Amino acid sequence: SILLWFRGRNLRLLNLRLYNRCLNIHFKKWCLMPKTKAIINIENVVASATLNQKVDLNAVVKGYPGVEYSPEQFPGLVFRLKRPKTATLIFSSGKMICTGAKSEKESRRAVMTVVKELKKSGIIIISKPDLKVVNIVASARLGGKIDLEKAVSTLGKTMYEPEQFPGLIYRMDEPKVVILIFASGNLVCTGAKREQDVYDAVHKLHSILEEQRLIFYE
Repeated sequence: SILLWFRGRNLRLLNLRLYNRCLNIHFKKWCLMPKTKAIINIENVVASATLNQKVDLNAVVKGYPGVEYSPEQFPGLVFRLKRPKTATLIFSSGKMICTGAKSEKESRRAVMTVVKELKKSGIIIISKPDLKVVNIVASARLGGKIDLEKAVSTLGKTMYEPEQFPGLIYRMDEPKVVILIFASGNLVCTGAKREQDVYDAVHKLHSILEEQRLIFYE
């Protein structure tokens, strides 16, 4: 009976330790949560695509007179869509660059729509385009005032010259993005390759600013 009592006591102690550990983990996560929720908007998704073949741009112009093509000024043709509202540059090499999309999904849809329209105009396209997102630009509002002077030394990997530009440039290693930080609490995030990277970067920066007491709420 004494042995059973010791076993029961050790089991209770083990359960208590596990419970306390879980509480500590949840408490740390709660501490890292910002006091306010950042408002994030994806402003522009830039994607590149390759058709892996040559494209006769003059033939595209004949099929779609509304496209913009002035080879003496710029070697690419501009193909604009209303839905989704995007502009796609098409080069004779078969390379395409799509700008103006508000999401990764929208950029893919825009490229596939342009390819479909090229086929309608008589352009023979053998394979599906190889597409990848090369840059995502997003804006964010943190809802508080930021002390940029202190942030320069605290964050590291920053550049701040208020006489030339009002924002602080912060290069984050993980996720690898560049964030423009303004004293008003507004941010511009660029360099992300995935939408999730934008949300992770803004949340991470927001937590650091609060932890280091660099952001103040009115």
